[in-house]
Amino acid sequence: MIKKKFINIGLIGCGIVGLRRVENLPNNFRLIGCADPLISVNNIFKKKNLFLTKNWKKLLKLENLNAVIVATTHHLQSEIISECVDKNIHVFVEKPGGISAKKTYEIISKLKKKKNKINIRVGFNHRYHPAFTKAKKLIENKMIGKILYIRAVYGHGGRLNYEKEWRFKKKISGGGELIDKGSHLIDLSRFFLGDLKVSFSILKNYFWKIKLEDNCFLNLENKHGSMAILHASCTEWKNKFLFEIFGQHGKIEIDGLGKSYGEEKLILYKMKKTMDKPPKKIFRFKKKDISWNLELKEFYNEIEKKRNSNLGLIDIYKNLLIINQIYKKNDNN
Repeated sequence: MIKKKFINIGLIGCGIVGLRRVENLPNNFRLIGCADPLISVNNIFKKKNLFLTKNWKKLLKLENLNAVIVATTHHLQSEIISECVDKNIHVFVEKPGGISAKKTYEIISKLKKKKNKINIRVGFNHRYHPAFTKAKKLIENKMIGKILYIRAVYGHGGRLNYEKEWRFKKKISGGGELIDKGSHLIDLSRFFLGDLKVSFSILKNYFWKIKLEDNCFLNLENKHGSMAILHASCTEWKNKFLFEIFGQHGKIEIDGLGKSYGEEKLILYKMKKTMDKPPKKIFRFKKKDISWNLELKEFYNEIEKKRNSNLGLIDIYKNLLIINQIYKKNDNN
């Protein structure tokens, strides 16, 4: 049996999401360093033999660094990715991967010119939830026929002083709910429907005393006329995730993501020839969420295969094209 080699990886951004990535790091990665402005008060790393710095640029100077996980605030992501491409460092970046489609396109152009094989991936872990893996297989097996439209809701209720957090500072986050939870819904819609264009959008602030949206409503459409009707919210109060895929011969309903979003399950409704009440089949997913680990395993495998992959950047770019267009329209209104 051939042993896989270790890949030395660093973490940039040691908040909740960054730490979760480290907890789900496959064994073939070896964490060698971490960067965060508050690294000195982050006790988790004090007992480990790691290079610690407050400056992410110092981390990138490590000679034995092969890859990084970027779990920073959104406004830093494009700059870090660009510098990693210059230094031939592989990148796994958390969604949305930046705040500007234009800057992402510039990185794509730069990566295409590189002779070294560099892999860039974006962390859209919802694609790797078991319900979505199952849904993809059901659709590929033509269980519901051609997709007519998607309807989805992703909502939470924030927390005390939520309006004071970085997510509601536009220069840092790039926007409100649209670029936060909305980016997941856009990505999942593209996962099933392919490239999408905006046919309708409206941003609203209903509750939080901020200048950014706490709710976004949008309709997206592919070249075949299939729609995605999406709502992302931080005034849901009781956390909710619902993703419905309507086909010519049935419907797939994904409800919950585990934990506070409720048990994750998929319900398949298969239309009968008589078109009366359809039978349903329920798939329940009670095991530990391994989506974070599965993404990183794929990242490792692509590095091992020495692919110069810009697929992650293209996902970032196409998502941000939609998000930037909606924000531009809103700013002009």
